[in-house]
Amino acid sequence: MTQRAEHSTVMDRLAIDDLVTGYATTVDDGDWPGYLALFSRDGRADYRSAGGIEGTVEEVAVWLAQMLRLFAIRQHLIVNRRIAFASRDGAPADTATVQADYLNPMRLAEPDPDAAGPASPDYTCGGRYHFTARRTPDGWRLTGVVVHEKWREVLTPDHA
Repeated sequence: MTQRAEHSTVMDRLAIDDLVTGYATTVDDGDWPGYLALFSRDGRADYRSAGGIEGTVEEVAVWLAQMLRLFAIRQHLIVNRRIAFASRDGAPADTATVQADYLNPMRLAEPDPDAAGPASPDYTCGGRYHFTARRTPDGWRLTGVVVHEKWREVLTPDHA
């Protein structure tokens, strides 16, 4: 591999790492236009293993916006990113896959202070993402996200 090809591969890895980080921050911040901008036009997402839906990125963004309103605080931590590029004639192609583990602590929005009932619990889940990405004229974009939730925990204030 030439030095130029190695440099290109490093730049692609950094761009894809930024893409995955952008995914986490747009979901946590509720930035749905930013979320949509991370995907290719034919992008899809699958949250079924976490109790969600599978569909076009537009459908999933609407579902996420509705569901995540329940949580006042969200913080995706995406780690152990393993990026693999498709190869064409020994050179990196314009598609990639990313396998990455996640830890996602969240806090439910506080209930109405005038309403009777317990305080909100903390909610944490963890698992693995499988991202697919493609180089486009606008840079790398996600073509798919599949969530593989492995566990979840809900701690009520009396158990925290």
